[in-house]
Amino acid sequence: MKISKICCIGAGYVGGPTMAMIASKCPDIQVRVVDINAERIAAWNSEELPIFEPGLDEIVKPARGKNLFFSTEVHEAIETADVIFVSVGTPTKTYGMGAGKAADLCYIEGAARMIAEVAKGPKIIVEKSTIPVRTAAAMKTILEANSKEGTFQVLSNPEFLAEGTAVDDLSDPDRILIGGDPTEAGQEAVEALASVYGRWIPNERIIRTNLWSSELSKLVANAFLAQRISSINSISALCEKTEADVDEVANAIGMDSRIGPKFLKASVGFGGSCFQKDLLNLVYLSGHFGLPKVADYWQAVIDMNEWQKERFSTKIVQTLFNTVRGKRIGIWGFAFKKDTNDTRESAAIYICRDLIMEGANVAIYDPKVSKEQVFIDLEYLGLERAQLEKQIIMCSSCEESAKNAHGVAVLTEWDEFREVNFQKVYDGMFKPSFLFDGRNVIDAVAVREIGFDFYAIGKG
Repeated sequence: MKISKICCIGAGYVGGPTMAMIASKCPDIQVRVVDINAERIAAWNSEELPIFEPGLDEIVKPARGKNLFFSTEVHEAIETADVIFVSVGTPTKTYGMGAGKAADLCYIEGAARMIAEVAKGPKIIVEKSTIPVRTAAAMKTILEANSKEGTFQVLSNPEFLAEGTAVDDLSDPDRILIGGDPTEAGQEAVEALASVYGRWIPNERIIRTNLWSSELSKLVANAFLAQRISSINSISALCEKTEADVDEVANAIGMDSRIGPKFLKASVGFGGSCFQKDLLNLVYLSGHFGLPKVADYWQAVIDMNEWQKERFSTKIVQTLFNTVRGKRIGIWGFAFKKDTNDTRESAAIYICRDLIMEGANVAIYDPKVSKEQVFIDLEYLGLERAQLEKQIIMCSSCEESAKNAHGVAVLTEWDEFREVNFQKVYDGMFKPSFLFDGRNVIDAVAVREIGFDFYAIGKG
């Protein structure tokens, strides 16, 4: 099957960049990204894209209007496409069975019903969203029961993007995973999608599996990465008690070829849209299939992450003489990691909430996160806007955030934080002054030389 038209339902952090890369690498294929959110589509069609990702402008803008289109015309795009990617949200359920752990599949079901209603003829449906294992079976049932003129092959093609490096991850991925039915038609669909990726990705990196292995692999990959972060964070607490240096420990064990150095950087805790959500989903699935010990194991990874955030907030309060009421605390970084404006599950949200509830005034600087997003995230945790207006100061630089502050908390590893004139920062702060480095991006020796008492996660 030759693919000439692709549609992607969902213009978020996955759908937009993935489709832009396909359009960039396959100029003969028409790619349409559709979403019912008109404001988001308008942003994709503007000079300022709705998400910040290094290098994204350079692949979106040359293709936009040529073979890459962003639209709210969902039905038309579905009807004309050969391949339909489903890249909608699968948040953790907040209601009913599995609330707090299971993935909410209402958007997946809605997309499947819409496809069934509109589609005519043969279509390849590609699960791009992160979903529980065996979701493809439910999609097939919905499609076949509700479509009058369509025939479908459902594939699983999970994304393995890291925000901040998504463009590089798409242009030179470790692997592309495609799961499909073992039938002849299913394998033809797998090869049709593989031929698209094969335009720029070596065939040996395109892995073909069955549907269920592909669906589960995404959850397991995120679970293993989250486990490594929680593991090194647990050791960071032990390092503080024993005067060991967590960076030195991480370097030593990371040189073991069986372990490797990646995801061994101590921090305030993991954040983002995937790790917490996917771990909770894995906990729920393990319980659902009668594996309580497996569920307890992965729940412990989540619990360690939550404890690390609580430990950091407590440390700030205790260091500042057990009270931060009325004190100004500089917050450097609000996004969950550098090179993104995504704040979902950012540790900074919880640290700021704790400090505000303790009566502190927080002076926040992040190069890409807006004031409105900061307020939305903190309101979601139950804080009132009037309280936020009173206790939050949005700043335009690190120096402004630190001015007259009793302490500074570094919560995102933005590169520019490495280049701050710390003498200038220090001169503008009350004494005693404390730098709480949640990401270990500041050089401890240099900071001590200018007079900071250095309090870093994982360091004594």
